[in-house]
Amino acid sequence: MAGKERASLGFGDELDDIDPSSWAKPKPRDSKPAPEVTRRVAEATGFRSREPARVEQAPVTPRQQRRRRTGRTAQLNLKLKPETIEAFTRVADTNGWGLGEAFERAVVLLEQSGITER
Repeated sequence: MAGKERASLGFGDELDDIDPSSWAKPKPRDSKPAPEVTRRVAEATGFRSREPARVEQAPVTPRQQRRRRTGRTAQLNLKLKPETIEAFTRVADTNGWGLGEAFERAVVLLEQSGITER
């Protein structure tokens, strides 16, 4: 059976003349219209962009930075009235203290005044 040839499929030598490179798809064009042209066409057809409109905003005044390296490592979270927080920060700012230092001084004053017991 080593001498057997394959059966012919009936194509003959036609397969030798085929060039697979002719099957390649044409390359797409890389040219895009200019953004101005696109914008004009979109406006003419009534298209509304979803991008937010650029609005000039008033500059925001940054909050005063109160962080300092003090060696304090514990944290205390309190629920307070907004007016109490404003008064506390006003006292701290007036004296040039950080919030932790102002709290420590308040505790010392409370202990000295004898209000530590009920």
